[in-house]
Amino acid sequence: MKKIEQVYREILFQAIENKKRVLTQLELSKKLGFSLSTINLAVKKLEKMNSIIIGKMNFRAIDAKKILYLWASTRNIEKDIIYKTRAEMPVTDIEKSMPEIVYGAYSAYKFKFEEVPADYSEVYVYASHEELEILKKRFPENGKVPNLFVLKSSGIEKYSKTGTIAQIFVDLWNLQQWYASDFLKALEERLKQG
Repeated sequence: MKKIEQVYREILFQAIENKKRVLTQLELSKKLGFSLSTINLAVKKLEKMNSIIIGKMNFRAIDAKKILYLWASTRNIEKDIIYKTRAEMPVTDIEKSMPEIVYGAYSAYKFKFEEVPADYSEVYVYASHEELEILKKRFPENGKVPNLFVLKSSGIEKYSKTGTIAQIFVDLWNLQQWYASDFLKALEERLKQG
């Protein structure tokens, strides 16, 4: 995941989940460990599309939905896949067999909201290098149509076992399975309700 996407994720996390819409570039730089120029690049792009207002000492997120859709339309989930294989077991058993990972997409939605808008047959997880090695041993590569996808963690582990609501949204947006749209509709409803 690109650094600019991680900036969007943090801004959206603060705006959607923490209800904190006023942030500073320095605060983001320290929290994410990125240079101020990287943060500034992301913030300027959001200002141009009128989703934030930059003040003298901070900026205010005024349209999280715009930021969310920008990120969703630029995200390339395929580039973040570092391992994929087929696990010949039900999805719930795959999920139960996970080490200390962060769930993504369908599983993340299921665990965060304790509901499933549609049946699904793939598991997406975010893993560090160490966790990846454990996953490769538990779920060896076999050349079959994959149903387990491991994505590069890119700092997601600092949020929760399910990442952020925005991360779930953009990942679902980028999946091709027909039921991804059912999950997206359910998540959009949750976002409308605040």
